[in-house]
Amino acid sequence: METNLNTILALAAERENENDIFRSFLKKQDPVEIDRLVHTINNEITPKIDCTQCGNCCKTLMINITPQESERLATHLEMTIPDLKSKYIEESLQGKMIMNTIPCHFLGGTKCTIYEERFTECRDFPHLHKDNFTDRLFGTLMYYAMCPIIFNVVEELKVQTRFKVRNF
Repeated sequence: METNLNTILALAAERENENDIFRSFLKKQDPVEIDRLVHTINNEITPKIDCTQCGNCCKTLMINITPQESERLATHLEMTIPDLKSKYIEESLQGKMIMNTIPCHFLGGTKCTIYEERFTECRDFPHLHKDNFTDRLFGTLMYYAMCPIIFNVVEELKVQTRFKVRNF
């Protein structure tokens, strides 16, 4: 299992073409079987990786926030919602809210300083426990180079699906 971010970044660059081919390969597989495999692999790999030693997702993701999450965080930080929005949140004309900086304001070193109050998107990342993996391949592979969990799950998925890059 690889957890060194520099090594993962280098391997990701080397395997960019391979991963494009793998994405096409997976699109031709039974999506229910791929979900089963991904969930099984994810359940084996995720407990072995300490995200608090990495924090790379917090350094690179744009996080959407729900109104309920902003209310909960404002309460937790003992701020008014307008003050919270002014300091931490950007809001679109349609009312969609995102964190106003990348990396996240609440990243302290490699750890979330509001971990118990973190947003749903943070709790769910890297989304490998969800169904419809083959429909989310583009987004998942975007983070292959930055997330040790995604990197290792994808690499094990290649093994378990007996994927081989063929030279044409």
